[in-house]
Amino acid sequence: MVGYSQTSPLPAIAKIKGTLSIFHSMDYTQGTIGRVFVARIDHEEDLLSELEDLAVNEDIRSAFFYLLGATGGAKIVTGPKQKTIPPDVNIKQFDDAKEILGIGNIFWEVGKPKIHLHASASSSNECLMGCFREFTEVFMVVEVVIFEIEGIMAERIRDSDMGFSPVRFFL
Repeated sequence: MVGYSQTSPLPAIAKIKGTLSIFHSMDYTQGTIGRVFVARIDHEEDLLSELEDLAVNEDIRSAFFYLLGATGGAKIVTGPKQKTIPPDVNIKQFDDAKEILGIGNIFWEVGKPKIHLHASASSSNECLMGCFREFTEVFMVVEVVIFEIEGIMAERIRDSDMGFSPVRFFL
């Protein structure tokens, strides 16, 4: 049994599926598509902040999304420096306009939505791919389609051994 704080969307006590070890097999659950949101995020807005605000305002607890448009700059993780756990990551920041195409998910962590976005961003002289974090300025427009997942109980839980917060499913 695992207990959670008052800010968790899960019951005070819920049975977690699987273990919290890095040495376990795949875990999964089944749900259905709920509401579908189509959003436009405008010039100079922060992409991740806007998605987080939408998740809070619409109470989106579990979802996946895709997006396309342009970014005026971002901070991204482009992979680990070495194949180690926890990883020491390469971080790249750019401040010029690039086309963007991405996919991500929304699950809550410690009482708020966590946006996990992997995308490619390119211009005529550079193509980057990675996990977009923190600074994510929109250039002109980014269009997003969000598919809510209903009928599941899931939350991101920090795993200090792995160095990140994987999605955990609950019964």
